[in-house]
Amino acid sequence: METEKIILGIDPGTSIMGYGIISVKGKRMDLISMGVIRMTSMSDHAVKLQHIFKRCVGLIEEYHPDELAIEAPFFGKNVQSMLKLGRAQGVAIAAALSRDIPMTEYAPKKIKQSITGNGNAAKEQVASMLQSVLKIPAGDMPKDLDATDGLAAAVCHFYQSNSPLGKAGYSSWKAFMNKNPGRIK
Repeated sequence: METEKIILGIDPGTSIMGYGIISVKGKRMDLISMGVIRMTSMSDHAVKLQHIFKRCVGLIEEYHPDELAIEAPFFGKNVQSMLKLGRAQGVAIAAALSRDIPMTEYAPKKIKQSITGNGNAAKEQVASMLQSVLKIPAGDMPKDLDATDGLAAAVCHFYQSNSPLGKAGYSSWKAFMNKNPGRIK
């Protein structure tokens, strides 16, 4: 019997936060929704965090995801920006955990590698690959690439959950082959 689940993917941000929601049945993915949560008009960081929490809870209540996949903040040179981004990520995680939704965090390079095969791919390449894989009409593609980044987190989670490497906790294909010599010919 095929399992069905909904995955919410989030690309955290303090000005714009992207999200994508996919439905998974067996090995098939379908796009449910993607978009952004804008906070560009808000100047108070605490108010932004409150808005992120409320909007994430709203997405959870509307779409009832079974799992959350979230992009980890990348290490930049500006410590204050990293701190604010980490807070935004933490608030999104707290929203999911407040509804007992398990979460998985992925590094930006891991997400890009999972979607395009290149951990250094541009946002446009990620968006193009998602458009192709999910058969999204060109007119339905968002102008804001934060939305496709959120979607990429969800799709990455689907790929990792269905990979022999992801399920068994192997760190690489080499580790998989070393532990399973009879399975590789």
